[in-house]
Amino acid sequence: MHAAGSQGTGESHSIRLYFLVWGWLFVLSACSYLVDYFHLEGALRWSLILLFMIVKAGLIVAVFMHLAWERLALIYAILVPPTAILIFVTIMSFESNYTLFTRIAYSGH
Repeated sequence: MHAAGSQGTGESHSIRLYFLVWGWLFVLSACSYLVDYFHLEGALRWSLILLFMIVKAGLIVAVFMHLAWERLALIYAILVPPTAILIFVTIMSFESNYTLFTRIAYSGH
C-alpha cells in the first residue's frame, strides 16, 4: 500500500538529462561571470546578464521543476502572466522616459 503523496505518474527521466542541464547551467554561469571579468559596460553588459539569467531560469523551470513534461495549458498558465507583466513594465518604462523628457523640455527642470 502506498501513501497518497508517494504515488507518481510513472514517468522517469534519464539522469543524463539532469547532468546535461547542470553542465549548461555551469557554462551559462561562467559566461555571466565572464561579462564582469572582461569589464563589459552599458547596454551590452546588462543585455548579456539578463539573457544568461533568463536562459538559466528557463532550464531550471523546464527540467528541474518538470514544466517541460506538463500540459501545454499549464505551461501557458504559468508563463504568460509574467511575460505580460514584463511587456507592460517595458512599455511603462518607455512612457516614463517620454514624460521626463517632456517635462524637462517644457518646464526646464
